[in-house]
Amino acid sequence: MLKIYNTLTRKKEIFRPIKRGFVGIYSCGPTVYDYPHIGNLRACIVADLLKRYLLYKGFKVKHVMNITDVDDKTIKKSQEEGIPLKELTEKYARAFFQDLKILNILPANIFPRATEHINDMVALIKKLLEKGYAYKTNDGIYFSIKKFRNYGKLSHLKIEKLKAGARIRTDSYEKMQAWDFALWKFWDEADGNVFWDTELGKGRPGWHIECSAMSMKYLGEHFDVHMGGEELIFPHHENEIAQSEAATGKKFVNYWVHHRMLLVDGKKMSKSLGNIYTVNDLLNKGYNARAIRFLLLSCHYRQPLNFTFKKLEAAKAQIGRLDDFMSRLKEIKEKSDEIKESKQSKIKKMIETLKRKFENALDDDLNIAKALSVLFVFVRNANRLMDKKEIGKESAKEIYDLMLRFDSILGLGLEKEESVPEEIKKLVEEREKARKRKDWKVADELREKIREKGYVVEDTKEGPKIKKI
Repeated sequence: MLKIYNTLTRKKEIFRPIKRGFVGIYSCGPTVYDYPHIGNLRACIVADLLKRYLLYKGFKVKHVMNITDVDDKTIKKSQEEGIPLKELTEKYARAFFQDLKILNILPANIFPRATEHINDMVALIKKLLEKGYAYKTNDGIYFSIKKFRNYGKLSHLKIEKLKAGARIRTDSYEKMQAWDFALWKFWDEADGNVFWDTELGKGRPGWHIECSAMSMKYLGEHFDVHMGGEELIFPHHENEIAQSEAATGKKFVNYWVHHRMLLVDGKKMSKSLGNIYTVNDLLNKGYNARAIRFLLLSCHYRQPLNFTFKKLEAAKAQIGRLDDFMSRLKEIKEKSDEIKESKQSKIKKMIETLKRKFENALDDDLNIAKALSVLFVFVRNANRLMDKKEIGKESAKEIYDLMLRFDSILGLGLEKEESVPEEIKKLVEEREKARKRKDWKVADELREKIREKGYVVEDTKEGPKIKKI
């Protein structure tokens, strides 16, 4: 039975969706003013893991991930680059979607964009004005925190402990009262040509109202899971709860799931340190997407992930181990003779134990680190049995199929076999000819040439096998 740590209650809870067999998930997506970095993409990997595991367990999942395409950052960047806001945000949204594809992250069912939901935001703000939770000033419309009795229940923050005059850092707007946050900002010259003429006045939405309006439009006023980074607990998610529950009178979300931040060499990512990496940065350094995904996936989401190139190399090696394991299983299930029934019984028990332990780990608050540890212990033991020829067709097929089931959760592409380039195949053929005429010098030179191009040749009884290094 799946248990999830709920930030709202500060404890692990048995996961019980509102509607039997169906889960609604909202995860905070990117603000598209720059290329996404690996910290942004870790958030997507965490959401992907939960979604994939729910699908594995038989749930139907509706996943909504917003695209913030209007706020202070996007407007400022479009002005700096001298291009329209829509052109800027489209450019970086395309980069984001490309990274999702590269890292094999399942796309959300819906990617709502803030600029396409202004009417929904206006309707929500009007409701808050009507109910007395919002008020107008000269520069915008604000939510009155004091009017919402349970403000602070997610972050466990007490209003009276906020210093008078302190601003909640969600935007760069001025406001008349301490603590309150902007729902709508009236147009000023700094906004340039970015504004909407609405019943509320000429202006644009605040950041928080965007997520409330879009999540409730597609998942309902009360839904199952809201996800995001720990830095969003306060004030963003706290404010979402306040404005949503004030407007509807209902509980907004049942489970709040937050991941810890990604560090680079033990430090927070920053431009000044030059330690912000995009997926393309890592690909250009020669690392493959599967290794990047493995590293971003491998740490428990409630633990900070410390990214290092040493760990990325280790992730690459781990992927190689899994690929080799799948290759051996495939060969046995296609060519090997059957083994004795007594041996099969032992292996069947190992498979059952693996499945139980792997699922138990993920049921315990998505403990992926433990699940992967269980998996690699099994791989090591199964490899030993294959060395002794104690795994036959039936067992190999059962293990292979289970690995593919697990990969529906991991998303590592274990079934995909990279095609060997024709150039490499020709070099291997030339080497075989050299071996047959016992020209070992040429054979060794060709082996080295193949290695330099990223492949290794293994000589077996069935002929040469080519593997990518």
